[in-house]
Amino acid sequence: MHCPVCNNKSTRVVDSRLATNGMTVRRRRECERERCGYRFSTAEEVELLDVSLVKRNGGREKYLREKLVQGLRKSLEKRPFTEAQFHNLVQKMERDIQKRRSGEITSQQLGEIVMRHLKKFDQVAYIRFASVYYSFEDLKMFEEELAKLSRKKRKKD
Repeated sequence: MHCPVCNNKSTRVVDSRLATNGMTVRRRRECERERCGYRFSTAEEVELLDVSLVKRNGGREKYLREKLVQGLRKSLEKRPFTEAQFHNLVQKMERDIQKRRSGEITSQQLGEIVMRHLKKFDQVAYIRFASVYYSFEDLKMFEEELAKLSRKKRKKD
């Protein structure tokens, strides 16, 4: 790990701690260059490797976290949330992908994972995502999905 101040290649780990979510390790590091000695933190987390996304048309592409993050950010645009909450949301979704223990996931399965987590996280973002995912064509489709949400909310209350 390079020092962010002097770009020295040699840094050492001073302390490691498990983050509260249990899925990230926080490391305190120190630059070994005598004149610098800068201390900084890094985070280490599980990364999904070699997962293929099977598209609806049968095509395959590598799963890219950036695409998931981009779609979620679009759904959550102008909604109240912290970066920590967002990061935790993405981690939960990726954990569900990992639990499948498969080298591939269909876009439909991924969409269902996203929908399930978004519904709990932010219902407005859920509706936004659902409108694209289900290709809502008119107001009636929005109303039907909103009615489903309302029914489920009433059952909980």
